Amino acid sequence: MRLEWKSPTDREVVLAWIEKAKRQRNTLQRDRLRVVLLAGDGDEAGGTLFREQIAERTGRSRQFVDEWVGRYRKGGLDLLAAKKQPGRKPKLTQEQDQLLRQRLDAGPRPDDKVCAFRGRDIRRIIEIEFGVIYTANGIYDVLERLEYSSLKPRPRHQKNDPQKATEFVQSAPFLPWM
Repeated sequence: MRLEWKSPTDREVVLAWIEKAKRQRNTLQRDRLRVVLLAGDGDEAGGTLFREQIAERTGRSRQFVDEWVGRYRKGGLDLLAAKKQPGRKPKLTQEQDQLLRQRLDAGPRPDDKVCAFRGRDIRRIIEIEFGVIYTANGIYDVLERLEYSSLKPRPRHQKNDPQKATEFVQSAPFLPWM
């Protein structure tokens, strides 16, 4: 199986992408690129490698070799580039996301019976207000998608009086920094 490079710079681009894939530990993308490189370069002596030999060197199947060499032949480097997979659609709509943001920004209500939201509290709110059920891990994915962090300083209690706290610190006789 011999591959003709579509451009004189394609080999160098593929080599650079292989190095990048190694750093990211993206073995699937690295093997795709290695298949194309082996098909283009051949063996150490410059001889042609058969698809079975390429498959053996990369640890992939013959069909894998055929697929990725065929993609390069059909569309060049554009068809070899890794593309972001769309993934599953979110359970909440964009409007519900906005409503949830507003609800979280407003803070807990008295009927929530908490002073700060935890994951289980947000799960309960989403289930009651939107009728959508999330797992414990799934709720943290939602918070990340909405650009909220679960690592925030604890909020001050509503009965906390900063003036009284300052007076206490100033009048405390045994504080080490005074």
